[in-house]
Amino acid sequence: MDGNIAVDLIAGLVIALGIVGVAIPVVPGLLLSWLGVVLWALLSGAGHLRWVVLAIATVVALAGAAIKWLLPGRRLKSVGVPNSALFAGGVLGLIGFFVVPVVGVVIGFVLGVYLVERVRLGPGRAWPSTREAITAAGLAMLIEITTSVAVAVVWVFGLLAA
Repeated sequence: MDGNIAVDLIAGLVIALGIVGVAIPVVPGLLLSWLGVVLWALLSGAGHLRWVVLAIATVVALAGAAIKWLLPGRRLKSVGVPNSALFAGGVLGLIGFFVVPVVGVVIGFVLGVYLVERVRLGPGRAWPSTREAITAAGLAMLIEITTSVAVAVVWVFGLLAA
């Protein structure tokens, strides 16, 4: 197998793992997708094009990461969900991931946010606040997967042009 083909395949697998990893809580999806492009840029024989592809992929990844942190956070602030609720959701989500693999992270996150909001707001207003936190988490995941796919598309165009 040609060395460049091996690099292309390994980079493609890392990028694909990053896209799939967005849905797995302990896998840094966007970072893996970007690292696949970095690997390809460092080891491929694509000349100066590899650096252009890496620069574009980096800009896309940074923009996506910034949007991922800004939009959901702004939404949560506007509806009044405190950071303590998100922290509790994150901790219980992490615990849930190990207690009930894969789905436990969702169950733990929802339970953690709901318990904090129930104490803070009472039982009647806790669920609407929890629903907003779930919506924000889903939006963050959607932004991350879209950005990971965009990084992959940039890489594929670079691969085809090389």
